Amino acid sequence: MYKKILLAYNGSLSGQKALLDSGGLAAWGQASLHLVAVMPLNLNTVVAEGIVYSMQEEKNQRQAFQKILDEGLAILAQHGYQATGELLSGDAIHEICACAKRISADLVVVGHKHKKGWVERWWSGSISKSLIEESPCSVLVSIV
Repeated sequence: MYKKILLAYNGSLSGQKALLDSGGLAAWGQASLHLVAVMPLNLNTVVAEGIVYSMQEEKNQRQAFQKILDEGLAILAQHGYQATGELLSGDAIHEICACAKRISADLVVVGHKHKKGWVERWWSGSISKSLIEESPCSVLVSIV
């Protein structure tokens, strides 16, 4: 039985489905639920002279990802689930796996939407596929 569930949440439709799936799973198994949103570190703006770091862009991006996290926690609370939340920064796979290790999660839940064609699948990569390879614990992929 799972005791500590980590949900990687990005606000997408597949993420929202995973959110509710993990809430139900946590309630069923009386597990604690930890919600994370991961803000990528692509905060640079390219200009003719080179790369410029934008503190305002970082602030805007941080606020946007915090809003996603807060909305996820609110949705869980509306459905009667208790969860803690955390905003992470960096590579999604690395940060999710590091958090899973740090909190001793025994399940990571992530949403996934099937890509339409092979070019889209090849070009975009897959967080859920990479998590299956890198995660220190079991991974549940909730598919829309």
